Amino acid sequence: MYVIPLLGIPPQVLFGQLLLGLINGAFYAMLSLGLAVIFGLLNIINFAHGALYMMGAFCAYFLLNVLGIGYWPALIVAPIMVGIFGMILERTMLQWLSGLDHLYGLLLTFGIALIVQGVFQNYFGSSGLPYAIPDELKGGMNLGFMFLPIYRGWVVVFSLIVCLLTWFLIERTRLGANLRAATENPTLVRAFGINVPRMITLTYGLGVGLAALAGVLSAPINQVRPLMGADLIIVVFAVVVIGGMGSIMGSIITGFALGIIEGLTKYFYPEASNTVVFVLMVLVLLVKPSGLTGRAT
Repeated sequence: MYVIPLLGIPPQVLFGQLLLGLINGAFYAMLSLGLAVIFGLLNIINFAHGALYMMGAFCAYFLLNVLGIGYWPALIVAPIMVGIFGMILERTMLQWLSGLDHLYGLLLTFGIALIVQGVFQNYFGSSGLPYAIPDELKGGMNLGFMFLPIYRGWVVVFSLIVCLLTWFLIERTRLGANLRAATENPTLVRAFGINVPRMITLTYGLGVGLAALAGVLSAPINQVRPLMGADLIIVVFAVVVIGGMGSIMGSIITGFALGIIEGLTKYFYPEASNTVVFVLMVLVLLVKPSGLTGRAT
């Protein structure tokens, strides 16, 4: 069998680990992107993000098994449904924490996450529910050096497109400029006739919708489980801290990069695969507390 010179690693193994890292990185990037949007524009540390990611997967599951709505419509319908739920949360609970210390928002969203996860776990238990890969994305391609499952390749490409479109929306459009201005000087923005509370609510819905979209993409790979978000949220927070709290592009780059690093670590030193992200977070905080692309305050 041909091996990569010097490393002595079969190329199938190396590229397989890189693919696994890219897939995990895609989920890290989309979840951390939603967190970065919510924190960067609303100053809310949204600990309920993992539970809302799980709700996205369950919405897709219900749409398929109750209403007969398949995967492709679910990519649109499920994020909208969870986004509306998130906007209701923002209007009824989170808006009252505006101007208070970040700790209050963290504690409230942590409580919401426990409630949501507890409700789903009570009804569905802890075991995973299967969600089928759509027929168009079944199978794989033999690239010569590895076998590429089509669905996993689709997840990586689609996640990257969504992340870049979100960055463009926030950083390069007039709507994004209004959003950033509304968080920095809401009084001035109101003077131009812009409804700031509505804009804040829609922004929270956007961040939550990104988490739900990641949940739909994850459902065929990881199955649908009440605690699927709890398994990811701590790592995702580490990604956001490393990239820079509130940095959109930092979250995207760091999410994909840490996914690859974690995947390669599972091959070279499996014992460290669960801690490598947190070791990197500590090192970054020691050298640059604001994160790799964050701005010091």
